[in-house]
This record gives sequence, C-alpha cells and structure tokens, in this order.
Amino acid sequence: MRSPDRWFLLLVLLALTAACGRGNLKITGTQSVAPDYSIKQDKGANRRARYQEFLRLSGDRFGRGQLDEALQFARSAQKLESGLPDAYTMQAVIEGHQGNAEAAGVLYRKAAELAPLQGDVLNNYGAWLCGSGHQAEALVWFDRALADPNYQGRADALANAGGCALETGQLERAEDNLRQALALAPDNAYALEAMTRNEVLHGRYFEARAFYQRRLAAAPATVSVLQLAIQIEERLGDRTAAGRFQQRLREEFPSPATSNPQG
Repeated sequence: MRSPDRWFLLLVLLALTAACGRGNLKITGTQSVAPDYSIKQDKGANRRARYQEFLRLSGDRFGRGQLDEALQFARSAQKLESGLPDAYTMQAVIEGHQGNAEAAGVLYRKAAELAPLQGDVLNNYGAWLCGSGHQAEALVWFDRALADPNYQGRADALANAGGCALETGQLERAEDNLRQALALAPDNAYALEAMTRNEVLHGRYFEARAFYQRRLAAAPATVSVLQLAIQIEERLGDRTAAGRFQQRLREEFPSPATSNPQG
C-alpha cells in the first residue's frame, strides 16, 4: 500500500505549481477604444492578483503546518475566482492532510469538473480515487490527464497509473506505464518503488534489487521501501544485507511495529 503522505506532498506540489504558472497570465486588449473596457480589465487583473496571493499565502501556511489558516486563505481565493480549479485543489490537499478524505474527494472532483482537459487537475483527482480504493475509476482519470498534450507532468500521471494498475492486478499495464514514467523521469521515486513491487510480483528478485537501490538513491527511505528491501534480500539469500535494512528500519522509524518485527 502507498503512503498517504506521499500523495499529499505530490498534490501540494502540483497545486502550487499550477497556481504559480497561471499567475503569469497577461490580459490583452486594454487599449480598446471603449472607455470603460480597460477599467473592467484592471478590476479583473486586480482580482486575479488577489486570488494568486491568497493561494500563495495558503501554500505558505500549509508548509508551516498552519492548516486552519491555510484553509481559510484557499477559501478566500475560491470566493474571488469560483470558476478556477486551483483554490479547490488547495482546499482538497489541506482537507486530506487533516484526515477529511471525503471532503477532499468532493473538492478534487469539483476542480476536475472546472478543468476537464487540464492534465494536472485530472491527475490529482485520479490520485485521490486510487488512494481511496476506487482504482478502476482512477485509471480513467489518469488516461484523461495523459490526453492533455500540454501536460508537463506526464511522468507523474504515468507513475500513478502504473501504481494503481498494479493494485488492481493489471500487471501488463502497470509495467508499461511505469517504464514509460521512468523513461521520462528516471528518478521518479514512486515509479521506482512501484517497479520494485512489480518485479517482486514476477519473482524477478535481482531486478527488484536494482530498482529498490535506485529508489533509495532517488529519495529518503520510507518504511515501505525498507520493508521491500528486507523482503528482496531475504529472497536472494543475503541475510547480512537484510539485517542491515532491518537495523535501518528500527533506527529510522522507531515505532512498535518496526522495532519489534517479530511481534
């Protein structure tokens, strides 16, 4: 199973990237001969600037762990531009981080309805669906995200689709999506961990070892990847390596579940 925190961090990055990108929008036509047209445009530009500032403040407060304030800023942004998806996405990220999964889902869905052709928004909703046990539906949304020719985060959507397909037992699709993701982004941590699982499911433990090693080089260790490393090394008969990872698990994640793996 994936770590929920991984989804939240990824989705925060997507939400803030999308917001900042659209913050550079240039409104044209302000030299119209109609005397009130430039005034309307200025009002619109000011409102959009305030919208972006509220989103920035929301992201700042989220990064500091001030979730209530972050949510209020995101809601203020939504009130200014209720037809844009980013404020809904930001609220969804915060709600999910607070454990309000259903509320997050409603907000991700609303964002997707407002931007039905925007890859990052569709990928976010697909990620929520997959993480909430709706894998088959999630794959549809990942496919929609990948259909956006301007989507810069194709590697993320492919990784998410591959991991989700793996959970449903669609191993051929999973491997195809994950290999495509890694061709675009060789250090994509989630794709590397999912490929490790894929190789384990196929009994290809030497290949699995190579993928978990790449995964550990790409990003900080997690409980799940260290447990995978232990499993793989035990299968390969390297008890010394397995023991080193068990020691790391105890030292880096000192919880009852990991400090006493024998129960």
